[in-house]
Amino acid sequence: MSESCLRDEKASGRSLVLATASDQRMAQAVADHVGLFDAVLASDGERNLKGPAKAAALVARFGQGGFDYVGDSRADLPVWAVARQAIVVGGAGLAKAAAAVTAVRQRFAPPPRPAALLRALRPHQWIKNLLLFLPLVAAHHLGDGPALLAASLAFLVFGLTASSVYLLNDLLDLPADRAHPRKCQRPFAAGRLPLAWGVLLSPLLLLAALGLSLLFLPTLFTLVLIGYYLLTTTYSFGLKRKPVVDVLLLAALYTVRVIAGAAAVAIVPSFWLLAFSMFIFLSLALAKRYTELEGLRRRGDLTAAGRGWHVDDLPLVQTLGTGAGLACVLVLALYIDSAPARQLYATPQAGWGCWPGRPRPGGFICC
Repeated sequence: MSESCLRDEKASGRSLVLATASDQRMAQAVADHVGLFDAVLASDGERNLKGPAKAAALVARFGQGGFDYVGDSRADLPVWAVARQAIVVGGAGLAKAAAAVTAVRQRFAPPPRPAALLRALRPHQWIKNLLLFLPLVAAHHLGDGPALLAASLAFLVFGLTASSVYLLNDLLDLPADRAHPRKCQRPFAAGRLPLAWGVLLSPLLLLAALGLSLLFLPTLFTLVLIGYYLLTTTYSFGLKRKPVVDVLLLAALYTVRVIAGAAAVAIVPSFWLLAFSMFIFLSLALAKRYTELEGLRRRGDLTAAGRGWHVDDLPLVQTLGTGAGLACVLVLALYIDSAPARQLYATPQAGWGCWPGRPRPGGFICC
């Protein structure tokens, strides 16, 4: 049931009560945010307000048949049994079960779950994994068919792993996401996907990624993939709440993608490539944090839910980000003027345009 429907009911003069098995504090926060409910009935640590307990509480307050009830699961059947009418949010099967115990006033079909699942998997974020092709580009091996195929398979494997991590991260971040003005629209936080789907799909996607890696890609790539997964889950489980550590880890995760791409096609990445990658990704991670903190400052908030940064850290983030960006430029400048660059490229100065120019005949390095 949408917020607009609730507003229509409120405008018609009806009282709205939020009755939920969730904790009282969370329910009250939701009610305060929506601003439409006249009262809140919720679990309080001693009583779990679900099913028969919720039915008893509503009957005690409004009398049997003295209220209409909006529900979305079979756990609500005891409540519908004592309600005047049922408003069902769910499929036809749930509506039929509700109709067996009371009159069904209206049914709201849930949004298509495939679309919600696709959004939860975040395939658009797979674009980050294009970094796996960077060693191939830097080594001028894009014309190597087998290497290109291996890099493409590595891209798919990292995509499956990333989606697995996104599902896990969304499950871990549910309380913070529900309190966030934008992230509250994520499928799990908004209730568009059952939590069980995330619990099941996250390990399945990871197993699929590991299976493909073990079957078709070098062992070194699989080891890097495992390291990436461990790093990103460590980030999700707590390090993202550690200021400075979180941005360093984010930069490392992007750099690991470059290392994985090199491992997939048996190329040794150069010091220059890894140093440039680490500094540029650190700068971008700090820029992201700066944007988030600036948004908090404009809204009048001090900290972000689930993060360790404070708006007072804005000058520090700006300084660190600027420093990382300058270090990135310095690495590029040193490489352009290095002996390997002069040996490999006829015009290494073209690197200032972020393209190393035409390689000399026989020249090769992953830079």
